[in-house]
Amino acid sequence: MRYGSQMAVATPPTGQSASRGRIDKRQAILDAAFVVFARRGYAQAGVQEIAEVAGVAKPTIYNHLNDKETLFRHTLAAVSDAVLAENLAVVERLRNPGADLRATLEDVAYRLIRSCCTEQSRSLRWLTYGQVAQFPDLMDVVVSRTSDQLGDALADRLARLSLSGHLRASDPAIAAEQFLVLITGPMEGRTRLGTRKVSTAEMHAVAAAAVDTFLRAYGTPEIH
Repeated sequence: MRYGSQMAVATPPTGQSASRGRIDKRQAILDAAFVVFARRGYAQAGVQEIAEVAGVAKPTIYNHLNDKETLFRHTLAAVSDAVLAENLAVVERLRNPGADLRATLEDVAYRLIRSCCTEQSRSLRWLTYGQVAQFPDLMDVVVSRTSDQLGDALADRLARLSLSGHLRASDPAIAAEQFLVLITGPMEGRTRLGTRKVSTAEMHAVAAAAVDTFLRAYGTPEIH
């Protein structure tokens, strides 16, 4: 029995290759759209410019995403998912906090703050706030895909820390909400709603203060 060459075996079926190419092209369009929407705003952003940035023909965008509004909605949803994935990876560090819970919480707080201050996160907030009058439902889409799911994941980790005796017994959802407010609230003021860059030292200072306050409310006597 003769076998085909290694190259022939490794080559994906035509349909699979075409499907992968379509997914990649769609992602390139969404990436380009976010760049242009962030630069121009929704009203001034043009599909032709998005096509040029994406390296595709203008009709290709309509073939994938129908119209500009649909493109905008899918773009914000995709970026929200990307921001959430980054933050969930940070919160996952609490699964095994190690011997120094305070240090781990400070590291998590700092990483969440840093994520909140990225250009991607700032642009996502500005685009969402800027179009809330025209697309009010987008606020729910973005918040549910970012803040709400992050809060749920953090609540789960805090609940496990409470069960293991690292934190006192409490409502984990409320504890998670307060932890996030302790880090995001000060940053809104310090960054002037994202219009001012803050130093790494400031981020660490906010993280340390947030964790200190959090542990005074939820910590066990051993880690106060």
